[in-house]
Amino acid sequence: MKVLVLYQPRSEHRMDVEEFVRQFKGQYPSTSFQVLDVDQPEGTAKAALYGAMSYPYIIVVRDDGSVIHSWEREIPRSQDVDYYASSNV
Repeated sequence: MKVLVLYQPRSEHRMDVEEFVRQFKGQYPSTSFQVLDVDQPEGTAKAALYGAMSYPYIIVVRDDGSVIHSWEREIPRSQDVDYYASSNV
């Protein structure tokens, strides 16, 4: 499982997203986690792949890339993200 965070660092959500990332990594350091700027090529590609239309877009995916759960335009609680990231769904 992997957690992807797609966001625009030059937006009003920047500080909230960065705080979420800091807290999540501190609480769940073994979870595979990737933060991508949607204004950069890799972030743009991932946003297109998963159909992200607004940000922040936080998504939990299986190793094959299929979506387990996502949050769009909101910052979820860390424990909610971990629930999906550590589940066997």
